[in-house]
Amino acid sequence: MKAIWTGAIGFGLVNIPVKLYSATEESNPDLDMLDKKDHSRIRFKRVNEKTGREVEWGNIVKGYEYEGKYVVLDDKDFEKASPEKSKILSIDSFVKEEEIDSIYFETPYYSEPQKNGEAAYTLLVEALKKTQMAGVGTFVMRNKEALGILRPYNDILLFQRIRYEEEIRKTSELTIPKRTVKPAELKMAVTLIDQLSEKFDISAYKNTYSAKLMKIIEAKAKGKKVAAPKLSVAHIKSKDLMEQLKASLSLKKKAS
Repeated sequence: MKAIWTGAIGFGLVNIPVKLYSATEESNPDLDMLDKKDHSRIRFKRVNEKTGREVEWGNIVKGYEYEGKYVVLDDKDFEKASPEKSKILSIDSFVKEEEIDSIYFETPYYSEPQKNGEAAYTLLVEALKKTQMAGVGTFVMRNKEALGILRPYNDILLFQRIRYEEEIRKTSELTIPKRTVKPAELKMAVTLIDQLSEKFDISAYKNTYSAKLMKIIEAKAKGKKVAAPKLSVAHIKSKDLMEQLKASLSLKKKAS
């Protein structure tokens, strides 16, 4: 794995040198865009808006439009904004992980201790396990401030990036029609949930769509025709909610 950030975790007056690695990888097939006529790959170019000419990466800078003009920023400017956060993942407080709503959770990263940081790293892992707490901290990665929590995961420290409050849209923007729930409907729905309840096992869930798509790709590569499977969806014609719930319960019993 290639490290995406190198710095240190700030834990009180203790600095733990670490590297961060992406904890996830894409499970879908890597598809390219092609020209329909001759299947040549489509490539995107960085083009100067005025001249129409392609611009090399080395000649590209970042800028912010301010009062009609661009203010160009370089790496030193980004570091000046918060030099300590570019190198230190500072833990500001400790919280119970369950206090954070799942809507805030984003990208996970593995951390790895560097030379002279192993003892403090292991200590923090064990302390978080014992207290069942997670450290809330921020640092700057790729010119953006990242907020997240540090928590134990398989004897390592996992940094789980979380969204800021202002990044979550308000539910008040939605139009939800009001309807009074009938006691009988609620009882039936709870019964259905109880019947479908089981202990969560992530290994039971596979990316079956990608697997089936790869079989189609392999078959087409060999010149074979792939027949479309018949769509089979369990449904009931009745629009009555109680009838739908009863049929759902009956379906579960038959499956059992």
